[in-house]
Amino acid sequence: MNIQNYINGVYRLPLSNDYIDNYNPANGIVYGKTPNSNTEDVAIAFEAANSAFKSWSKTTLEERSRILIKISELLEANLERFAKAESIDNGKPLSLATSIDIPRAASNFRFFGNAITQFASESHESVGLNAVNFTLRQPLGVVGCISPWNLPLYLFTWKIAPAIAAGNCVIAKPSEVTPMTAYLLGEICTKAGLPKGVLNIVHGLGTTTGQAIVEHPNIKAISFTGGTATGAHIARVAAPMFKKLSLELGGKNPNIIFADCDYDTMLETTVRSSFANQGQICLCGSRIFVEEKIYEKFKKDFVQKVKQLKVGHPLDVSTNIGALVSKPHLEKVASYIKIAEDEGGRILCGGIEVTVKGFENGYYLQPTVIEVQNNSCSINQEEVFGPVVTIMPFTTDKEALRLANDIKYGLSATLWTNNLNRTMQFSQTLQTGIVWVNTWMLRDLRTPFGGAKESGVGREGGFEALRFFTEPKNICIKY
Repeated sequence: MNIQNYINGVYRLPLSNDYIDNYNPANGIVYGKTPNSNTEDVAIAFEAANSAFKSWSKTTLEERSRILIKISELLEANLERFAKAESIDNGKPLSLATSIDIPRAASNFRFFGNAITQFASESHESVGLNAVNFTLRQPLGVVGCISPWNLPLYLFTWKIAPAIAAGNCVIAKPSEVTPMTAYLLGEICTKAGLPKGVLNIVHGLGTTTGQAIVEHPNIKAISFTGGTATGAHIARVAAPMFKKLSLELGGKNPNIIFADCDYDTMLETTVRSSFANQGQICLCGSRIFVEEKIYEKFKKDFVQKVKQLKVGHPLDVSTNIGALVSKPHLEKVASYIKIAEDEGGRILCGGIEVTVKGFENGYYLQPTVIEVQNNSCSINQEEVFGPVVTIMPFTTDKEALRLANDIKYGLSATLWTNNLNRTMQFSQTLQTGIVWVNTWMLRDLRTPFGGAKESGVGREGGFEALRFFTEPKNICIKY
């Protein structure tokens, strides 16, 4: 299937007639073509967005809310179609796309459709000075949203929904690796009555399409989710142009397990937090630190459960681990396993590519558990972003905290303990943007989402996203 750009409310071909092959990860076969849009395509999208901004920014909150909620309802009505498209495009199990990805995309539109009606301005009375101050939150104008391949529609809508709810017009680029559901979203937006030009979806490589969006002089803000190196490049280009930046970048998250935890719940959740979506989630706990007194028991039980996970075709209902997103990514993940072995790591299970009968050219890898001796090895310091985790023991709280923080990333951490003092101390001192205690991936859309250190700049979610996509203006009136 050949994909087209969605600009000014209609589908259109790229001006350059340049296309990228779109692969099905489950079988390694090209099943479509994706535009590689250039600066001229982005310029046309900008003109459409800029022309729509004046009207859209003055549209009532109730009308914006109604349209966003309608988009949400249409996504829910087309759940099976979108979930299958996501599974084929990304390689994730259909069950995951059906239960998580598409429902969450619909929830993003519904949440921000409601949130914008509650996004209040502030006022301050200057007592004794006969003056009052109030603050307006005005939309920025045309903004750029660039999303990754691991949760394609989920994270695409996580950016788009607050941007248009706040009154902006958007030029959005999904990952060129997983463009399908973003392409289909244009059809949904048209049916929902979103005015032409409010959302424009341009497809292509980061080095061409993404670069054109970032360097466009009149795009006011960039919201990006992806790798840290790309985020650094975007900052170098956009910061001197004084664009607002929200950068959601890499993670190498610690999972800290104490002996006083609820063991069975921890074990079940740790398998999920290690290998959900083939480990291709920035929040996966890829460094597992286990208190020494239960380390051997955990190692045995964890490996046993991981070996039970079925690697298979994404559309097979019994599949736990689907295909990795692309052949280059599979090769990257496999190379890290080899590096880990060379640096003294011991593979406890997995580490081998899988051949699925009938789909021999697909990108499959066994879920892999590696025992390491220290936290300084490459597999513990660099983001692998695949079905690979490491485990190692610790003896004291101080050591566990040191190991968790000894990393350049700071996105999330998971802590398993029933000790209240320890919970509070670790929550205060873990150098991450998110701490989960006795759970993982339990999300409330009202809460701020983002990381510390090289895991990013800014926060998404709730009113934080609406603040990012608006400019505060203070008005002072003396009476």
